[in-house]
Amino acid sequence: MTSTQSDLAGLSRFIFRAPKWYTSLGFALLVAAMAGVAAFDSGDLAGSWRGLFFLGRDAWEGIFFIGIPTVVAAFGTTGVDRFVGGKLTHNRSSLLALAGEVIIVMVVTLAAIVSVGTGLGQRFVFDALVVALASVFAFRLLIIMAVSRSSLLIASVPASIQTLTAAALLFVYSGTLRFFEVGGPLLEAYLMPYLARPSRAPPELSVIALSHFQLLVISCVIYALAVYAFLQVVDRPWRRSLGVSVLDFIRGFIGHVAEGTRELEDFFEQLGQEAIVPVTVLSFRRDDGTEKSRFVLPMIHPGPMGEIGGGNFPERVARRSEGLAFPPHATAGHDFNLVTEREVDVVLDAIDCAADDIEYTSEATQSVRVESGDAKMLGQSFGDDAVLVSTYAPLFADDVEYAVGLSAAAEARTTGLDDVLLVDAHNCNNGLSGPDLGHVTPGSKRSFDMISAAGLAGERLTEASRDSLSMGTAWEETDWVPREGIGPLGIRVAVTRVDGQTTAYVLIDGNNMEPGLRDRIVDALTTTDGGVDVAEVMTTDTHIVNTVEAENQVGSVIDQDELLATIERLTDAALDDCEPVTAGMATRRAEVTIFGNDRTETLASHANAVVSMGGALALAVILAAMAVSLLVFFLA
Repeated sequence: MTSTQSDLAGLSRFIFRAPKWYTSLGFALLVAAMAGVAAFDSGDLAGSWRGLFFLGRDAWEGIFFIGIPTVVAAFGTTGVDRFVGGKLTHNRSSLLALAGEVIIVMVVTLAAIVSVGTGLGQRFVFDALVVALASVFAFRLLIIMAVSRSSLLIASVPASIQTLTAAALLFVYSGTLRFFEVGGPLLEAYLMPYLARPSRAPPELSVIALSHFQLLVISCVIYALAVYAFLQVVDRPWRRSLGVSVLDFIRGFIGHVAEGTRELEDFFEQLGQEAIVPVTVLSFRRDDGTEKSRFVLPMIHPGPMGEIGGGNFPERVARRSEGLAFPPHATAGHDFNLVTEREVDVVLDAIDCAADDIEYTSEATQSVRVESGDAKMLGQSFGDDAVLVSTYAPLFADDVEYAVGLSAAAEARTTGLDDVLLVDAHNCNNGLSGPDLGHVTPGSKRSFDMISAAGLAGERLTEASRDSLSMGTAWEETDWVPREGIGPLGIRVAVTRVDGQTTAYVLIDGNNMEPGLRDRIVDALTTTDGGVDVAEVMTTDTHIVNTVEAENQVGSVIDQDELLATIERLTDAALDDCEPVTAGMATRRAEVTIFGNDRTETLASHANAVVSMGGALALAVILAAMAVSLLVFFLA
């Protein structure tokens, strides 16, 4: 992951699940009631019963004038938006209406504080209310255009519901109709009691004049044009570079945030490119023919975040496997993220096909360790195939690019090996900081170190003697959760025993590890009398742990001593579980749709630009629109 991609991953901190519509509305009515108590003064609060009466009346007036527009918008926006071809759900509409109410309450509260301190009076508060209602319209317009991909004119219809409802209530209960020249007995008898009801409203509303509604209309038009201009400016680089709209990205992100939909995957699918990826399976069988464990390594990246794309790939593999599954991290970066979860099924089918091709053998070599420059490689051969586990620990490293992994595996095969399962241990990094983040790219010194180490390991394994193989496994889901850096697969340990040598493979369902933790684990397993001669620690690089924090490495939150104790306990259990097994490996190729070369970097750059520059541009547009509005106010 590059620093630009880490900034994109940082967007995951905004991911949450919106509450149900009734929860949003309940909170909205509570906020409206509290705002009513603060804004209106219905009478003397002296005396307990009299005070409670007036307090309840103030709360009801807040619910009526602030809460009702929110409720109408929550229910009405979905119906109107879908009628014009949109996609807003009740949960999204309710959340959007609540956000609009919060904007109104915040602006009016701030205006009230200013009016008290400066003596501007109640009219200034309602001038600010006009700005707040226009701002709510603009905010809703932006979101609806993004979510429903409607045009400006069509999106304006559902976007205006909250503002129009609030304006209608203020028009009727402020008695604004008195500013019109109306007359006649029919109008006076039947319409005036419903269109002009100032006697039933708080006295504060009497300050509202016809000019407020005129200014509201003008402000809404100005703000709508400002929203359109903002979207056009922000959207142009996306269409020119990626051929997609930033609105599609916003819509997908909001859908994922609000309800966990797959709309973000639809956006990624527009960016995707076809790719062929090797899928390698190493299976271990008991004497009775049942599968004991399975190492699975497709050359994809389990990202980009949460359960989007292949973010939860390790758990999907575990559910599909007959034996205890070990899905370590492959040598592939974010360019090889699967664009949709549907692509995971393609990989799983390739895994099944590879498993059917396996020819088993009871012979294996002892494990070997080699080093070349910064790269360290643990290797073990099963028949004519081999597992290679690469690490740069104690130095920092992140993803190894696809081309580097292919070259390293090919180098190992030149020594006489058939299939090679090359694992990126992904077990030591210093987080998402710095310009490089340890990315292993083609042509770098580290890439050649890894390729050389793979060749050395292959030579030693080809020349090594073979003996019978025994294996033991153990697994614990643990009590740790994704926000603590541990995914649903928990911790898994496999130990192999060949000719008196025992090798432990520890797999943690997480995304990289804190510096030094890998070395502590390896030292603890191999320097005690626990029966382990060689050990290596791997992570799955699952991105399900990155739905809260982009940086959530193993050991950054949980107690490292507890983690070490758990691994030692599981290793002892795996040693006790050792039994004779046969092993075999096979590789198939899968055609999948991935993010594609340089697409991740381009997307990250554009998204980061929207976040960093979009805020400044939005502020400039808001200030410009407000300046024009203020000019209109003064002229009026």
